[in-house]
Amino acid sequence: MGYVFDFQDAQAWQHWVEGPTVSRALDLQAWLMGDMLSPRRLDSVLSIGCGTCRHLRPFIEGGVDVTGIDPSPYMLDIARERFGRRAELRRGTAEDLPFDDNAFNHAVLFLALEFVEDPVQALSEAFRVAKDRVFIGIWNRRAPHRPRRVARRTAPTFLEHARFFSIREIRRHVNALVGAVPTSYRTVGQFPFGAGGRALWLERRRFVQHCPFGVFAGLVVTPVPRFRVRPLDLSCAPEQRPVAG
Repeated sequence: MGYVFDFQDAQAWQHWVEGPTVSRALDLQAWLMGDMLSPRRLDSVLSIGCGTCRHLRPFIEGGVDVTGIDPSPYMLDIARERFGRRAELRRGTAEDLPFDDNAFNHAVLFLALEFVEDPVQALSEAFRVAKDRVFIGIWNRRAPHRPRRVARRTAPTFLEHARFFSIREIRRHVNALVGAVPTSYRTVGQFPFGAGGRALWLERRRFVQHCPFGVFAGLVVTPVPRFRVRPLDLSCAPEQRPVAG
């Protein structure tokens, strides 16, 4: 099951993400997720380890059918206070999702792998329930100003329980689970959390997001490869019929 947020953790998370600096960073990360995944209206999206669902606001307001699952009842309580019945929220673990195969158009792991017990099994379950694409959002272990360093000064202690990944690690897990399927990545957080103004403008530029060292990395995986099909060029001779004598 991994690390489950208790009541104090949930309150600390809520207080932390509502601060101006972290709030700006999370909004940028949620924007990247939406820009990369681009779900259509009425598409179904499952957020695995959804927490308080703050990152799902653009989807919910855009008419996407959102379902969230999380092992912490306290995080889900905050999500229900925020969104009411606009999202279906369930309690459960990332490693054992109570959904059928291909039940959703898309699955999302947004800052969730950091706290699960078995990240590979969590990814496997995400690929199982998603029929179109999976978005994986992680705190980047290769970033120069990693969140753990920030945590020592400004963040609650729950970040000490987080496990950080690199883009290369995630891609290796993806290849082991579903093979060489289409996968792309982009990052944000190239500049310190407190940066604003022009730095935030630069963060939204695609050429900046190709740098692999942003604090937050987003990967989009298409679990089922698409194949090009072309018709076979077959020549058929007309049937020869005997000539009547």
